Amino acid sequence: MRDYQEEARLDALRQLKLLDTPPAESFDRITRMASQIFGLPVAAVSLTDHDRQWFKSRVGIEHWSIPRDKAPCAQVAETVEPLVINDFLADPVYADSLLARNGTRFYAGAPLITTGGYGLGSLCVLGAEPREATPAELQALADLAAMVMAQIELQHAFGRIDPVSGLPTRTQFRDDLIDLARDFSGDERFAVVVDLARDDQIGKMARVLGGSRVDEMVREAAVAISAALEPTRSVYHVASTQFAFLSPSGVEQVSYMDSLRSGFDQLRASSSSRFVTSLAIGVRRFVLGETSADDVLRGAISAAQDARMTDGGVDLYSAMRDKTHRRQFGLLNDLGVALEAPGQLRLVFQPRIELQTGRCVGAEALLRWRHPTLGDISPAEFIPLVEQTSLARSVTQWVLEAGLDQLAAWTGAGTPITISINISASNLAEADLVERIQFGLLKRRLRPEQLEVEVTESAIMEEPDQASAMLRQLAENGTCVAIDDFGTGQSSLAYLQRLPAQVVKIDQAFVRNLTRTQGPDVVLVETMIGLGHKLGYEVVAEGIETVEAAEILTNAGCEEGQGFLFGRAMDVVQFDAWLADGLHGRKKDAHAA
Repeated sequence: MRDYQEEARLDALRQLKLLDTPPAESFDRITRMASQIFGLPVAAVSLTDHDRQWFKSRVGIEHWSIPRDKAPCAQVAETVEPLVINDFLADPVYADSLLARNGTRFYAGAPLITTGGYGLGSLCVLGAEPREATPAELQALADLAAMVMAQIELQHAFGRIDPVSGLPTRTQFRDDLIDLARDFSGDERFAVVVDLARDDQIGKMARVLGGSRVDEMVREAAVAISAALEPTRSVYHVASTQFAFLSPSGVEQVSYMDSLRSGFDQLRASSSSRFVTSLAIGVRRFVLGETSADDVLRGAISAAQDARMTDGGVDLYSAMRDKTHRRQFGLLNDLGVALEAPGQLRLVFQPRIELQTGRCVGAEALLRWRHPTLGDISPAEFIPLVEQTSLARSVTQWVLEAGLDQLAAWTGAGTPITISINISASNLAEADLVERIQFGLLKRRLRPEQLEVEVTESAIMEEPDQASAMLRQLAENGTCVAIDDFGTGQSSLAYLQRLPAQVVKIDQAFVRNLTRTQGPDVVLVETMIGLGHKLGYEVVAEGIETVEAAEILTNAGCEEGQGFLFGRAMDVVQFDAWLADGLHGRKKDAHAA
């Protein structure tokens, strides 16, 4: 019966995940109070393990643990009763104990008792001289012990232990790292984050197998990672499928990274989910006390995301890459503000020319952003970020509204041109996109054929059936549909033939270096123009910079073109002046544009 009770007590202790965790100020405050009340130099929160007394908090003690044998705190844990030893040398049980041999003469301990009645250890005070404890002192010690237990149970109840993995949470990681930095400031460590799977993989697993299968994978990983580390090392469950731990002190970077790779190769190989998930490990080197706990974890998580792009699946934190990620995140936040703040966003327009006549027949509307502190942000930087977020809808709507406003102004002034507006792959998933475009045209009394919607070939191929249905609706309503960046995507000719588009735009990569020499560039462009015509499309070439390239394209039958030869992207005032001066009827050298 006694063995059973002891096993149950040890199990209760281990469930609380307190052993071998860093010291915590919340416990140290109580320990200092106990020392002050008794006027003694030594006090501790002592937890009774199977063969040792381990100190979660200590005052006046250099070491972290002592053997359990003949340690009075063990008696307190076993009996869950207070214990006072007025003089060790006069006590038949403890006269020859380790504490007595090291000069301890007085001991008082109050039990730390769980709600289930198990004794974890004691809050104790020790002195080098024999003495007695007053009733008031013993009551204060009992009250402080109750405060220790309240703190333990509070941490366990409020987000300190994950219910699925049974491991300490992100909150505990943060607090433990803060406490570790206080005690070992200046030490260099590595924070390691193990990310079990990408979000889309977790989503698919939950969708097909249910959430319980994801929980099973998490528990399996928790056991495997904990088993791979030394018993004194803590593993933390810091996100739904992410675990973290710290390296020992004094490890060398190259050897530690190598050991992580070899160790986690085994973890991957043994995972029951290895065929449907991709495990990644991020590592961040830091100095205790110099980097905040939150930033340490953030950097290691960032490294784990970067690790998915490496062969070994293990990557070291890079401050340069992190700076890029933070800038991208900042830009997305700031762009949301820019959509509602006047003056930051604007449209510029690049003319589209009928190659045979040199007449301007349209303009492509392009978004520009002048950040209030960073200045002009390149579309090549912020547009790809927008297309991966919910901002894609708002940004496209802003461009649509501003573009149609300008088209209405040109129409009212008697300027007979069309406007082209780009939409992204995510826009094609918006069920009301066609209705919003129609409403925008009707509100301004514009004809559908005055608007051209451009969508890239690669965007169409992300969800080809959905994109085809959306583009068919636009075409049936009279809006022109153009396939942008023609030739750079992955679509098959059979699929392109079925797309409800009227125009293909040859990407500038095929056009920029065209010369009269009958090289492979000319042959390729002529083939693409011929293919476009055979599929029933009108062909527009982008990136025309020289008269020579324009002539080659015209002779090959390309109907329209745009590029620096005819005009750069201009704001409305510049574009109107360009039209008024008749520059669209002359082919100029690109450097004079």
